[in-house]
Parts: sequence; C-alpha cells; structure tokens
Amino acid sequence: MNFLYRLFLYLVLPIALTIAAVVGSAYHWAHGAVTLPAPYVDVLVPPGATAASIARLLGQSGVQINPRFFSWLARFGGFDTKLKAGGYQVVQGDTPWTVLRRMAMGDMTQRQVTLVEGWNLRQIRAALAQHPDIRHTLDQITDAQLAERLGANSTFAEGLLFPDTYIFPIGTTDLDILQRAYRAQQKVMEKVWEQRAADLPLGSPYEALVLASLIEKETGSPADRARIAGVFVNRLRAGMPLQTDPTVIYGMGEAYEGKIRKRDLQTDTPWNTYTRTGLPPSPIAIAGRASLTAALQPEKHGYYYFVSRGDGTSAFATTLAEHNKNVSTYILGRKP
Repeated sequence: MNFLYRLFLYLVLPIALTIAAVVGSAYHWAHGAVTLPAPYVDVLVPPGATAASIARLLGQSGVQINPRFFSWLARFGGFDTKLKAGGYQVVQGDTPWTVLRRMAMGDMTQRQVTLVEGWNLRQIRAALAQHPDIRHTLDQITDAQLAERLGANSTFAEGLLFPDTYIFPIGTTDLDILQRAYRAQQKVMEKVWEQRAADLPLGSPYEALVLASLIEKETGSPADRARIAGVFVNRLRAGMPLQTDPTVIYGMGEAYEGKIRKRDLQTDTPWNTYTRTGLPPSPIAIAGRASLTAALQPEKHGYYYFVSRGDGTSAFATTLAEHNKNVSTYILGRKP
C-alpha cells in the first residue's frame, strides 16, 4: 500500500497534473481571442489549403496563430477535412476554434459590386478591376474572348450583362461575376421576349437587346421609355436612320472627348446611326428590365422625332418641322 501510494504520488499524479495543465492550456488557447492588427482581417483560403497553411496565411496578415497548434486543433475538432476554399474575415473576439469552425462551415465573407444601367463593357471592366475583393483574371482577355467564355453566340460581349448588385464571397473571380450577370440577362430577356408585342421589326432577342440599349442611353425619364421605343420602331419600319447620338459616341470609342461635332455625325462607323440605317451591330450598353420591356412593348403613336428638354424628359414630334422647332427651343435656347 505504501508502495502504491508512493507510485501515485511521485509518478501518476505528476503525469496527471501535467496532462491536465496541457489540456487546460490547449483549451485556453483554442478558446482565447486571437490578437488582430486591425478590427478585422480578410484572408483568402485557396483550394486544397491545410490548417497549417491557413495559419501561415493569417500570420502574413498579422494574425499570429501557431501553425502546428492550429493543425492539431483542426484534427482534434474534425475540421481538417472540411476546410473550404474562399474568402473569410477574422474579427475581434474570434478564437482559433471559431476561425476553424467558420472555415469548415464555409461561412464566407460577402462583398458586393453593382453593374449600373447604361454602363458599357469598358466601364464594367474598370469597376471589377478596381474592386479589391475580386480576383482578377480578365486583364489579357479580349471582349470577343469574353463573349466566348460567357457562352454567348455573339462575337460582341457588349450589352450581354444584366445591371444589378451582385453579392459574392471574397476571392470570387471577375469572370464568375460576369457569368452570373450574363445568366441573369438571359433569364430576363427570355421572359420579356415571350411577352413582346406583335409585328415588331425585331427578328431576335438580340436585336431587342440592341434596341433596349439605345433606349437606356437616350432617356433619364422612366415615363419616356416606351414612347422613345415607339419612335425607334416607327423609324425602323419606315427605313429611316435612327439618328441617336449615343451610338455615335459609342462608335467613337476613346476618341470621344465630351462633345459631338458635325464631322463626328458624318464619320461612318458600324454604330453610327446617322450614316447607317437599321440597328447597330451590337448593344452600346447594358439595359435594365424597364428598357428591355419598353423595347418589346413600345408605345404606339405617330412620333418620328424626339429631343431632350434638358431635364431628363424629351419633347416628341411627328414632323421634321415640329422637331426643328423643338430643337430651336430646347437645344438652341430660342423662344418659340
């Protein structure tokens, strides 16, 4: 009995106390808040990352987590085979355990980007390129190659995206976002095309998309969309050139300096609707649902002309003489 007591006192008890101390320290470490260099730290976990490599990534961002301990904790908690790639945020008060649990559950940090109605593809590319939480993959991809990657039948990527706010986890690629916008546009177009008015001079949903882009760029007044659509439809039926300035600007590209001159109207490009009849070969911007609907459900009227009043609305005319009076009033500032 005396031997057993001494064995317990000098061997078993120290080992048990050591184990208890280690377990207690490990528990305290696992559930103690990590120290952050800022209120929050974003980390992008690549596919195939281990707990140890994630700890090293966090360390590079100023979050000091021991890779070996982090790896042991992941194995002990059953997280090591469940860690999911994506963007995560470590915030004040987080512990190694909560960080691992978040990554195992795939509870990724969400960001957003807005594609604005009336933007062209150059503006969209710039917005994505400037977003710090998007992984950029399209820098060396041409617009034609982008159209192919989107799965479009057109050689033009312009106008194929739906304007909306897109929520995404950190580290999402620019192509992923554009593919979502493309699918959204296809879905909306399919629905509005089914509800189109009869006998429109539009042979395909793509032509409707082109027309909708012109409507989008021509009006700041929702009430005028269907009426402007009616003007374009009347001109298409009559074989008249559409004569819409935004197409000239689009055809000028980066040469446009904020003002259209007479020679610009006379300089032919595939998009110049002063020098060419019919619709341009592609959309000139992304169009919202309202403009798509207007293109396919235009107002029926006898107008062939319109001019901006300068307040976002337009003045409409049935004859060139009427239109010239409107131009004199609203563009030249002359009193009637």
